[in-house]
Amino acid sequence: MTNDDTIQSSYDAIVIGAGHNGLTCACYLARYGLKVLVIEKYHSIGGMTITEEITLPGFLSDVHAFGYQLANLSPVPIELNLGNYGFELIKPEISYSHIFPDGGYITMYRDILKTVKSIEKYSNKDAKTWTKLFETYKKEKKDIISSINSSPQLLSSQIKKMEKSVSEKILLNKFRSNIQSMRSWGNEYFESEEIRVLFGTFAAFVGLSPDDAGGGSFSYLFSSIIQDEGNNIVRGGFINLPLALAKYLKTNGGSIITNSGVEKIIIKNGRAIGVRLENGKIIGVKKVVASSTDPYTLIINHIGEENIDPIIVKQIKKIEWGDSIFAIYIALESPIKSKTNSKVTYSPQLHLSPPSVEYLSKIFYECRSGKLPSEPLPIMSNDSMVDESRTPKGKHLLKFLVLSVPYKVERYLNNDKKNERNIDLADTKNWSDFKEKYADSILTMIAENYLPNLKKETIKRVVFSPLDFENRPTNTRFGTLLCGAVTPYQLSSMRPIPELSNYKIPSIQNVYLCGSGSHPGPGVSMAPGRNAAHVILSNIN
Repeated sequence: MTNDDTIQSSYDAIVIGAGHNGLTCACYLARYGLKVLVIEKYHSIGGMTITEEITLPGFLSDVHAFGYQLANLSPVPIELNLGNYGFELIKPEISYSHIFPDGGYITMYRDILKTVKSIEKYSNKDAKTWTKLFETYKKEKKDIISSINSSPQLLSSQIKKMEKSVSEKILLNKFRSNIQSMRSWGNEYFESEEIRVLFGTFAAFVGLSPDDAGGGSFSYLFSSIIQDEGNNIVRGGFINLPLALAKYLKTNGGSIITNSGVEKIIIKNGRAIGVRLENGKIIGVKKVVASSTDPYTLIINHIGEENIDPIIVKQIKKIEWGDSIFAIYIALESPIKSKTNSKVTYSPQLHLSPPSVEYLSKIFYECRSGKLPSEPLPIMSNDSMVDESRTPKGKHLLKFLVLSVPYKVERYLNNDKKNERNIDLADTKNWSDFKEKYADSILTMIAENYLPNLKKETIKRVVFSPLDFENRPTNTRFGTLLCGAVTPYQLSSMRPIPELSNYKIPSIQNVYLCGSGSHPGPGVSMAPGRNAAHVILSNIN
């Protein structure tokens, strides 16, 4: 047992987790003059923005995040002058392409006129509609940036603010569009199924099926941001973002320790006075503890139910986490080729699916029924085509992120024993028993329908199942990417739960959330870390 009265500290603040949000929070606290320690369980910093040699030496894969998208709206790189600490973006002309099995494709460019021309192959009307929608986004951009990079407002406050500036009709239409499903939004604005899928795929990025509430607004938001700012890539790997943050932190007197999991936050009289590491070491803290871990880990494991209001404990245990993910990392001898057009393979990302919203709907139905999706949605990150520094000279590297697979596989892939892609699971629920077979079926589908030379050029592949992701010390609870599903009732002032929406723990004076389990949510934005730091500093004052 530890005598709490003997705990000494030379640190003003401890931040748990050295992902991009934890490091961002730490940087702003250090900028203010606090002496900060960041504690990371993994052997390396980076969290969900980590880059590693997953396949072979010299092949640098972004393990989770790849495209620098939402972060384009962040003031952090400018405020912290991260360019002086090794952070640099590559800004490709092409942002992404969606390829269809018949060889057709649509490409989004940084230049909207080129995007419009690509859309016109399928619909002149939809091309004009996208131009109008993008113009609407540009008018709303300032407010969108403000909402992301500030603490969430209560719903009542948001409504009062909007009531002062817009009519009731506009207010209701805005509310409607915010909760509209992807299918409803696509049907309302576009006549071509190809265009509906082109933009609607971004709802699937955040785990929303075509019929889930809120999918339309995510499709609109992400498509607009990428159209406006591009699908940029961090030169040398996404790891160079947290590395730049770490250099800034150390320049301002902060410290980072790795290979050091936190077991408990030590609470005395409703206040954190230190943390106990998994190795038994005690580190004291004078002013504040901020955690970028997922909300369940923070509240239930690190703080402990005995220190938290039972209502909050109950709410935390009811958080929905969303669908799991599956990934295939591939080292290549030569570049991939598409069936009909070589230009699309220069895209930073490729989305591969038939031009069918119903196809996307089937994936979610199968996943949520405990089945392996028979034809899943692969999102391809084209690492080396955009950034040659990520591979040995002449070689190539890519990743397929397969969205929405079940955490526990309860049923067969399908009942068609004649289907070559059918996987006999033999009633097993252990992903390690069949993940390679599932990867085989996915790569066969991709080679047959989209990228014919994929298997021929493969040097080595590595497969990550939901359990593999969960077993890494990051916020991939249940093998998910979202740190809490982005349903309308788990966003803004309801994220992760209403009682914790302003980053602060009500019953503990000086413990805060600073990860993507809080507003504005998942994706690389640095906003949860920055927002939390501002709340912390206002309370310290």
